[in-house]
Amino acid sequence: MTPATEDGEPIEAVVGKRLTDREESLAVAESLTGGLICSRLTDVPGSSAYFDRGVVTYSNRSKQQDLAVSREALDSHGAVSREVAAEMATGIRDTAATTWGVSTTGIAGPTGGTEQKPVGLVFIGVAYAAPWGSEDSFVRVDRHVFDGDRAAVKQKSATHALDALATAIDDTGD
Repeated sequence: MTPATEDGEPIEAVVGKRLTDREESLAVAESLTGGLICSRLTDVPGSSAYFDRGVVTYSNRSKQQDLAVSREALDSHGAVSREVAAEMATGIRDTAATTWGVSTTGIAGPTGGTEQKPVGLVFIGVAYAAPWGSEDSFVRVDRHVFDGDRAAVKQKSATHALDALATAIDDTGD
């Protein structure tokens, strides 16, 4: 997946322009990326026009308390799962009352991986709050396995999360 950039702009600037043009807002829930997405978003001048908040929910307890991720999802599927990424994205979107919610959860390494969940496994969630009554709200989750050291996995995860958001914004049209 290639970042959706325009005229060489970084993906975080592209996302910011699209959100500003549509007068939409964003909140981010990060686990393995530890605030990297939020940092990149706030590097863009004027990001306060669309960026509401970001939370780093590294522990299961924080995912439950701050994002309303269900105990059942955490217990049945684990923190690194499609189900938890979906609940994180919808949880941050709904608790922040924003148009968009983005989440990341995964295993950055170098340890912590298993045969079923290897180092580099990442789930990225994107949740959209369509206008009430339209029944067009959704949450999407993408699964990736990134190569590289811890820093590389985190950077790739952040870039792919921003690209997934840009793609989803484009898909909703205007």
